[in-house]
Amino acid sequence: MKHTPTIRAELDRYLKQEGLNLTQFGHIAGINRGIVSGILTGNSPISVNQLDRITEAMGLPEGYFYDLYVENYIIERSPNMRRIERLLYRCAELDKLDAISRIVGQIMDNLLYSPKLFDIAEALLAQGRHAAALLLYENVAEVEKYQHSERLALCQYRIFTIQVGDDQSQNLRVATVFEVFVERLDEIDQLDALKDLANVYRSLRKWDKVEEMARKMRDKAEIQYTWKHQQKSQERNEATKKLSRPMFVYITYADLLCASVCEARGDYQQALQYTYAYANLAWVKETDEDTQHWIGLFQHWAEGNTYVYKLLSGDISVLQDYVEYIAATVSNEQEEISKLLNVIIAANRFELEVDDILQRFETEINSFSIQPPSDDIYTQQVIPDYIAWFGYELAYYYLHRGYYIDGFKHLMYSMVSYHILNNETYFINCMGLFLHFQDYTVPETKAAFLNLIEKVWMNNVEKNGTADHRG
Repeated sequence: MKHTPTIRAELDRYLKQEGLNLTQFGHIAGINRGIVSGILTGNSPISVNQLDRITEAMGLPEGYFYDLYVENYIIERSPNMRRIERLLYRCAELDKLDAISRIVGQIMDNLLYSPKLFDIAEALLAQGRHAAALLLYENVAEVEKYQHSERLALCQYRIFTIQVGDDQSQNLRVATVFEVFVERLDEIDQLDALKDLANVYRSLRKWDKVEEMARKMRDKAEIQYTWKHQQKSQERNEATKKLSRPMFVYITYADLLCASVCEARGDYQQALQYTYAYANLAWVKETDEDTQHWIGLFQHWAEGNTYVYKLLSGDISVLQDYVEYIAATVSNEQEEISKLLNVIIAANRFELEVDDILQRFETEINSFSIQPPSDDIYTQQVIPDYIAWFGYELAYYYLHRGYYIDGFKHLMYSMVSYHILNNETYFINCMGLFLHFQDYTVPETKAAFLNLIEKVWMNNVEKNGTADHRG
């Protein structure tokens, strides 16, 4: 039988090695002599705070004894939730994810612990400790998978938002898994969930799913908005405070999403009708500052998108007005990338010369690759896709006009971006464009291209287990 070491045995060995008595060590650790004695004799359990003090007094790294603590005081004894809670927070602070897994795995057979672990996960998420929170959400979801509870749905929502990242293939998987849980959420939480799903599907250009999520969000938001103003109850007003945006935004944002779906399908007239709808917000009853801010945003977006849909439908006369609109009204890089993308798409589609426009926004274009971190799904997912897409369209524009250095520079950036995003379709589009113009590339660029292709190949070999016979 394997003997499990104990913290008290390690402490006893240390005291003998250093020649310290209980009083001396207690003074160093800031712990009463009687408590030290009780720990050594096994008569007193060790709190996590006491363990941290003992560890520091012994000159050991933070969390050094946590694995032993799990063995001695959680696995070998009846679980004490107060002790477990403190240990989970400390493990999260020190990024000891294996220890968290062992703790949770030991106690999750009992459904009674589920609510408390969910609350701890919520607190860790608020602290930005996403990896630790994810472990708890996954375990709570697993133990409650047959309960059909709202807490299960919330766990799946949190798992979805944490796992959405650079890999678009992974994003599609997590979105598909989460989607079936949306209807189990509270009616208010469903609105943000549908918004987030729509934005992920938008970044993936899954337009049928974007439209589906947008229509569901609009229907639910209209019901909630009517109830809000028919029932002036404090309870309903408190519930709506959970939303990340004012209630009316979910109705108007659904129209904006449907407009983007029509744009992707080439139906610019229908896109304009949706745009006119979210520009006309006279029906909104609220008058507070936040409401006015969002109304201003939608009217601003509607003005710009009206230019876009006319431009993409072939009305070239609006191009200069659209450019002046961009220069005068765009206040951040997220808006600039989407609007300049429209310019370069139109230029490629209708063979327009827009060198002067690109030169005018050269500083902004060069800064697109630097994006600040964000918890917003749109900023996380849609903007990186726009940046990669813009690189491809810009490369197409330059290469077809003989500006090969600039063209290949933007094309390589787009290829790298689509590789990071794990978007095989558009990565292949970039490869095709490169090969079409490969006779005009310099040796250094061709070498960089071949190195990237080999890197992608090796990643696929490693990921998929494909045989590598290079010898």
